[in-house]
Amino acid sequence: MIELTQEFGFDAAHYLGQGAPENARLHGHSFYVEVTLKGEPDPAKGWLRDLGEVKRVLDGIRDTLDHRLLNEVEGLGNPTLENLARFIFERAREKLPEVARVKIRRPSYGQACVYEGV
Repeated sequence: MIELTQEFGFDAAHYLGQGAPENARLHGHSFYVEVTLKGEPDPAKGWLRDLGEVKRVLDGIRDTLDHRLLNEVEGLGNPTLENLARFIFERAREKLPEVARVKIRRPSYGQACVYEGV
């Protein structure tokens, strides 16, 4: 079994609603994402997935999130780390069925969240 990981980063603003008074005001973060694919490489090609294709898919997701107000991103819901990880996972897996895990980090806060598909 092979795991293949591609990383990307984005900057965005958000605010959290009720239940998070310290984050209720508009503020921004730098986010770093690791998307991991898992499976067996194609014996003829020698790879699990063409990394160029992986990058193109993730660039599209990055464009949806980068320099945006995350509260306005359709389908995201409340823009917590948990919901961001799930959102990225679901979008990536639509085009890359080998996606097994998404990890999103905010290093300046020492925070991370991992979402693994079922």
